[in-house]
Amino acid sequence: MTTDSPIETRRQRLRYRSWHRGTREMDLLMGSFADTYLGSFSEAQLAEYEALLELADPDLYNCITGAAILPATHDGEVARLLCKHRFAS
Repeated sequence: MTTDSPIETRRQRLRYRSWHRGTREMDLLMGSFADTYLGSFSEAQLAEYEALLELADPDLYNCITGAAILPATHDGEVARLLCKHRFAS
């Protein structure tokens, strides 16, 4: 029987939420970002990412694409990394 650590369980949950956003565009953007970065994120970075996942798809998509400004409450290291991330199939 394998028991994942709490941080690994959290990463798995966040990865799942990233790949199941509701729109295919956001699934690809957030899912590929999660696959690339979640494994190296600290607890604080995971918390920041988790807060970003709470934003509605249209709002977050507009921030990622530069069509809108990210709210100051969400503007942090992970958000800036997300805005620089480019999906590669």
